[in-house]
Amino acid sequence: MEVVNTIGRRKTAVARIYVSEGKGNITINKRELKEYFPAETLQYIAMQPLNLLEVAEKYDIKANLDGGGPKGQAEAFRLAVTRALMEIDPESRPQLKAAGFVTRDPREVERKKPGQPKARKRFQFSKR
Repeated sequence: MEVVNTIGRRKTAVARIYVSEGKGNITINKRELKEYFPAETLQYIAMQPLNLLEVAEKYDIKANLDGGGPKGQAEAFRLAVTRALMEIDPESRPQLKAAGFVTRDPREVERKKPGQPKARKRFQFSKR
């Protein structure tokens, strides 16, 4: 198996990953997964597709994460891993789709408008 390269996005986070056969080592920005995502919930989110298909010990993953916050990065990583697993084994797609990992979450932060304190909030209106 050659190296599989995929990309995942969430909010402003971008995850570029390289999957190859190995022993289950996951390196993110030259750091271990547990070091990069110290929170258990973020580790769980990042590992969801691998644990669902029970292939966590089968592949080595090198990832470059950029932009966004920790949660967005973890979800971008999850999408990239899902796409890589579908490229490696197309039969795994229905299982991953049923779990909701295939769809890219399109929600983004709305821009701030001029003359307002936030995107939708307005300054108090005074009639007189």
